Amino acid sequence: METKEKLLPWHITKSELLLDRSPWMRIFSDDVQLPDGSMVEGYLRLESRGYVMVVPVDDSKRIGLVRSYKKGVDAIDIQPPAGVLEPGEDVLTSAKRELREEMGCEATSWHSLGTYTISGNYGAGKVHFYLASGAHQVVEPDSGDLEEQEVVWLPMEKVHEMWISGQMKQLGSMAALGLAFSRIASNHTMPELGEG
Repeated sequence: METKEKLLPWHITKSELLLDRSPWMRIFSDDVQLPDGSMVEGYLRLESRGYVMVVPVDDSKRIGLVRSYKKGVDAIDIQPPAGVLEPGEDVLTSAKRELREEMGCEATSWHSLGTYTISGNYGAGKVHFYLASGAHQVVEPDSGDLEEQEVVWLPMEKVHEMWISGQMKQLGSMAALGLAFSRIASNHTMPELGEG
């Protein structure tokens, strides 16, 4: 593959806050200078809180999912447990908290599946994916979220079929499960990040 000479970043020359709904989101209008010196005025940038998404797998090789209404897709959807990072909270601590709140579970092993920017063009925060193996229930779920939720444990093969056929409506769910399936299929594990 041929590559061009070194690519250079854009530089913000002016930034205006258009909408502030802290702590949930802020929208900016940026004037940016491109590497060739030309200017783009009013390029939108979105800042939002990062979140974690956990793919829990129990000792019976079932994956834990949560069914609930999601405003962004205006539908009932199914996804791995997820939630926003609290200010100053470590991402692994957040992942463990979300698994306990949404599913009432802890896990014996935690593996990072990576951290990704939600939108390559607009930013919109970061998502941190985890695979939590040895998941087991320790308390009743209590998410405290706005929506009603139903916890569902399904065989890994069934979830894989749902993933292949695109039954989940959210990109985060599809990415988290795809990364988890890849890690599980690779027959090697990453170093554990901490006890559940």
